[in-house]
Amino acid sequence: MFVRVRANFRLLLLALVTLPCYLGVLLGSLLLAPWPEWRVRWRGGGFRLWSRLVCAALAIRVRREGPAPRPPFLLVSNHLSYVDIVVLGTQLPCIFVAKAEIDGWPVFGALCRAVETIFIDRKARRALHTVLDKIERGLAAGQAIVIFPEGTSGAGDRVLPFRSPLLELPVKLERPVHWAALGYSVPPGGAPAHLAVTWWGDMPLGPHLKELLRLGRVEATVTFGASPVVATDRKELADRLHREVSAAFRPLVATDEVERLLALKATDPAALPYVLRGTHQGEL
Repeated sequence: MFVRVRANFRLLLLALVTLPCYLGVLLGSLLLAPWPEWRVRWRGGGFRLWSRLVCAALAIRVRREGPAPRPPFLLVSNHLSYVDIVVLGTQLPCIFVAKAEIDGWPVFGALCRAVETIFIDRKARRALHTVLDKIERGLAAGQAIVIFPEGTSGAGDRVLPFRSPLLELPVKLERPVHWAALGYSVPPGGAPAHLAVTWWGDMPLGPHLKELLRLGRVEATVTFGASPVVATDRKELADRLHREVSAAFRPLVATDEVERLLALKATDPAALPYVLRGTHQGEL
């Protein structure tokens, strides 16, 4: 009973902190339109405030290891959950590169547009060129931009291979790329982090969010790299960044357990934890 009340209360808190932050960012952006530099700062500050309030509402305590880079910069990170957005947002006044489908999501899509998220349509031929152009213009305007080069969110047993196309720009500009490694832990007695925090294996969003809201607390760790990475080839850059992030990453679950759950999904879905039943609309 208490757990359900706590989950409902947290959901109410999310709504209460989201609406004023969204309206504040939107109004400030309109008023500051003649001053682009201040507009960028306002949006970044608004997103950072919202991220901290969301983490407080969800009892997510964020611990940072290493100094965070200062804008403008391009940063890559491993990707475990939609929670990654607010966790990184507590540390960085950043914008993200995300799949185009998120633009149509209720509430979250509007929030992403308000903070100038760069959407990429993987089905469009010129999507990559358009996104790279937006990233370049964002960096020139002093923005901090974060990408998740895995292209999907993982279970937390390892860092998935990095895709290299979005790294073409820093190679062309001879620009260093910063990196961060994300990790989560939860107290014993409830659902484990690889089921209640990480979002993977076609987990439907509704049941997963419900499980997240029911957790007592979440410990999130953001490890920033001591120095950025430079390379003359995008694939080399992707490989080097992947090695750095993998070395700093602390697995949340054993690969054997992930493989067991995936095998169970194929042979006996009814035996799965309910958060792994069904499908979602894709990854961030």
